Amino acid sequence: MNNYFSIQDIDSLSDWVDEAIKIKKKPLANTTLGLGKTIGLLFFNPSLRTRLSTHKAALNLGMDVVVMNFTAEGWSLEYGDGTIMDQGNSEHIKEAAQVISQYCDILAIRAFAKLKNRTEDYNEKVLSGFIKYASIPVINMESATRHPLQALTDAITITEYKKINKPKVVLSWAPHPKALPQAVANSFVEMMQRMDADFVITHPQGLELASQITKQVPIDYNQENALKDADFVYVKNWSSYIDYGKVDHNNTAWKITEEKMKLTNNAQLMHCLPVRRNVVVDDSVLDSETTIVIEQANNRTYAAQLVLKKILEKF
Repeated sequence: MNNYFSIQDIDSLSDWVDEAIKIKKKPLANTTLGLGKTIGLLFFNPSLRTRLSTHKAALNLGMDVVVMNFTAEGWSLEYGDGTIMDQGNSEHIKEAAQVISQYCDILAIRAFAKLKNRTEDYNEKVLSGFIKYASIPVINMESATRHPLQALTDAITITEYKKINKPKVVLSWAPHPKALPQAVANSFVEMMQRMDADFVITHPQGLELASQITKQVPIDYNQENALKDADFVYVKNWSSYIDYGKVDHNNTAWKITEEKMKLTNNAQLMHCLPVRRNVVVDDSVLDSETTIVIEQANNRTYAAQLVLKKILEKF
């Protein structure tokens, strides 16, 4: 594995999950693996869990860490080939990626979708540009269309908490005061297609994810019907793929409530965080014993540490 861009870069998900759980038990077992190596963390968007967990994972492996909030601290980048750079962008991705490659051994990048132009977002100009021109491995810390570190975390969490071999897992859309990208949902769907589970997606009509991602996954437009007998409920907002970037801000009926959770098989509630309390999920659900969002967030470190370990072992 040269880069970690999507779930598709995992050769065997079950093997990776098993290894991550072993790392979790002994997180400092490989503290010399990354000695003398530097990871650069570039953030084009805000972060809490991704930034801290990836930083901690690198430290657990003995690496040095350089962090840069690119939009506030770096030159604005140009990504187009042949562009006459007489406008706002000061530096081209060609030079930026090559220069960073001289300072770091691994590069991790976080760059969200703009939700203005679907083609541009799904072409992943930021991540693709760095992968094209950098001479070092690149890790996706959430791009316009994917969040593979979160999806690997979710696979670890489901494996740890499942009570039966083939649990029912429901990905449920929920309301949010602003339009959000499809990245987390996309990667969760791709990950679930590789796990042994009864997987269902539920959302209002018109908020379908990309068909090339969902493929044959069942979609139920009746949330309460989908939630029946669920063992895990993963709640997440996303905006429309078809009517790109649009979302129904007023659809409060899809909020996860205590009454809806009673339809499940005492399901564990999952969310990638941050979560808008009493908008996406009621307090009574988030504060219940069946919510595992904090445990889920803890696994972010071991997902990142596993990815870094896989890359470092090839140096």
